[in-house]
Amino acid sequence: MATRFFLGSDRKHTDIVAHSTPFFPVNNGEDFLNFFKAIAANTVPDFLGAHPAALAFVQAPKPTPKSFATDAYYGVNAFKLISADGRETFIRYRIMPEFGRDLYEKAEPENKSANFLQEELRERLKAGTSSFSLIAQIAESGDPTNDATIHWPEERKQVKLGTVTLEKVIEDSDELQRTLIFDPVPRVDGVDASDDPLLDFRASVYIQSGKERRTAGGYHPEKLPKFVPEGAKVAT
Repeated sequence: MATRFFLGSDRKHTDIVAHSTPFFPVNNGEDFLNFFKAIAANTVPDFLGAHPAALAFVQAPKPTPKSFATDAYYGVNAFKLISADGRETFIRYRIMPEFGRDLYEKAEPENKSANFLQEELRERLKAGTSSFSLIAQIAESGDPTNDATIHWPEERKQVKLGTVTLEKVIEDSDELQRTLIFDPVPRVDGVDASDDPLLDFRASVYIQSGKERRTAGGYHPEKLPKFVPEGAKVAT
């Protein structure tokens, strides 16, 4: 779940990118590339044998949600919040459905189309809105900020930062998703990247992916959103 915060009419923004699992297979870009090479070469068992975190990622349950609106999303990378007086706090984001998770018991539901989650969300939002809590899990001394494969203990303090409300699916969604590029690195005062090496790696990969999608589908910058749409609001 990628969330973009518009910070003015000059197209300035910052993003949060979260996954539907708190697990991540590796903690650096080189191993991430090697993971995909192992998939392509059919040598995944060898890779998993040498990378316990990747094995945990593969073995972790991944039930299919009944809706995009009923799943939880985790920011696996750490970020640094900086107060006005310079105090630093390390956090990881979570985006949690306010009415709870609702998942299928099996990994893959039967008799569903390949796009059933997109179709379900469109119909759901015709009937009303869906909301998520944006949460910061706060690190304590000794919690690693440079390794996305290591979970911070669940008893760490969690602070609700605000509410994200889904109101509708925009009509040109299919086109925009081929041209938007989300940035995992915060580029806004008061929020900084941690020492997690995956952040810069992911940013580079996202840019390359975006360039290729734009080249393949045609790029129409005039259609990109330049400001918060009229009527949009943020609840806190």
